[in-house]
Amino acid sequence: MSYRRRPAERTTIERVAAVHSSEEKPNKTGDSRYRSWSRSWPLEQEETRIWLICLVIRAINGVMVQTYFNPDEHWQSLEVAHHLTFGYGHLTWEWKEGIRSYLHPLIFALLYKILAFLHLDTSLVMSKAPRILQSIFASIGDVYLYKLSKLVFDEHVAKWALFCQMVNWFMFFCITRTLSNSLETVLTTIGIFYWFLAIATSKKSKLDASRKLALAIAALACAIRPTSAITWFYVGLMDLFQVRSKFKFIFLEVIPVGSFVLALTCLVDRLMYQSWVIVPLNFLKFNFLSSGGDYYGTHVFHWYFTQGFPSMVWTFLPFTIVGIVKSRERRLAGLIAWVLGLYSVLGHKEFRFVLPVLPIALMFSGYCLASMKKQTSPPDAKAKNKRTTLVSEKSGNNPKLKFAIVFLLLTNVPMAVYMSSVHQRGTEDVMQYLSKEAHKGKVSSILFLMPCHSTPYYSSLHYNVTMRFLDCTPSEERGVIDESDQFMLNPSDFVKSMFSNSHLLNFSHIVLFESEEKHLRDLLSSHFVELKRFFHSHFKVDRDLQSSVVVYSRLS
Repeated sequence: MSYRRRPAERTTIERVAAVHSSEEKPNKTGDSRYRSWSRSWPLEQEETRIWLICLVIRAINGVMVQTYFNPDEHWQSLEVAHHLTFGYGHLTWEWKEGIRSYLHPLIFALLYKILAFLHLDTSLVMSKAPRILQSIFASIGDVYLYKLSKLVFDEHVAKWALFCQMVNWFMFFCITRTLSNSLETVLTTIGIFYWFLAIATSKKSKLDASRKLALAIAALACAIRPTSAITWFYVGLMDLFQVRSKFKFIFLEVIPVGSFVLALTCLVDRLMYQSWVIVPLNFLKFNFLSSGGDYYGTHVFHWYFTQGFPSMVWTFLPFTIVGIVKSRERRLAGLIAWVLGLYSVLGHKEFRFVLPVLPIALMFSGYCLASMKKQTSPPDAKAKNKRTTLVSEKSGNNPKLKFAIVFLLLTNVPMAVYMSSVHQRGTEDVMQYLSKEAHKGKVSSILFLMPCHSTPYYSSLHYNVTMRFLDCTPSEERGVIDESDQFMLNPSDFVKSMFSNSHLLNFSHIVLFESEEKHLRDLLSSHFVELKRFFHSHFKVDRDLQSSVVVYSRLS
């Protein structure tokens, strides 16, 4: 079959959505294209095989990720989980203000409990196990992208979409990290699949079950990360125009399911915070109503469209654009534009915020690759009016497709490996080294003279020693510079005023970047000696080049 659609032809989802608005009536047994989906829940045999392959690839992916990307990967999940499980660990100011939900860290707290019970909580296992667990979640997200692509388009497109998901450098770099955004992305993909399955099914019982499951998953995604509501508001609003009974949809499905998940989340947070805390409300107040996120930096309005998202999609971008145009799947294309547009309103922007729509963009790339079949023009004039036919099912017979595959592999795989295994690795390696030294009894206290949250903390050290880092808690007074910024402005003066020589001697080890070491070498040389140096990066990101991480040890 050809993947080029006639101008008047509607997309698959648009066609089956007509069931809700009575535009079309399905036959008694339902659309044959979706009968297999109704019988196969959640995975068919072929999909199970695909999931096992994805699981192996993502497990390797999780082990290969050895670099530092965003502080939240450690400080807002693993550090909290370590504190819950072992009784020590640092809770940032967000947990004192009730801006974060304990739902996500509890997943890793359970993992830590199991490791501790089995006496497997070594420094190496503690650093690798959380990413292996997230790899399992990521593999489930992969197979559900395959299922979603198969539902919206067909099996051939689904295979190419899965290829794009596996090859894309940013997905490899980010999806196995213990960020709440990573789990949010998995839940969003699963939820959208069941939402579209509800639209596609013809049986009322299966429609209700699929949609309620989609609503529960959507509510869970919002509980883990409240900004997920941006995605689901669009999805729900689009479907609201299709359903015949809007009252039932809102008051008998959306509100009850959402309220149940919200109540469950609030109960969990009540047990953890020891008081009633409505995290989504506090999150909304800080990030949207007071623009608290701007404290961590701002970007121009168009950043997601011109820099952020294109960098994530990378060389898949032209394929994504072509796939959007050729597929005419307006709802999913609109979802990408909606999410990027709404996040653009916020001053503080990060790559990971829009991660949940990256699989959708890669699905369109898969559609483009699936359509790149060698075609031939019919010899007679009558055949010219017919749809073109595919000559070969093998990509090897199509130079364009073969070139596209090689191009995507060469531009994504090396970058994925470099960013995951080389760039900004020093801050991860230094904590593994200090953990081993601490367990040998050679470390009693550590001072981090570097921008706040530059390294993992107790969750990686896994040893209860005194540690001190430069604070960067937002001040209620505007214009007040935190410790971290003061240090970066003038490292030498800050250390002299903040830490006297006698105070510095309270620490057995000092950790800092090479870029600041040159300002403090004379100050440290009288009482400390360089112990170890770890490579960190070849190029700067948002500060001076932090080429290496240096560990100083106090002289005996």
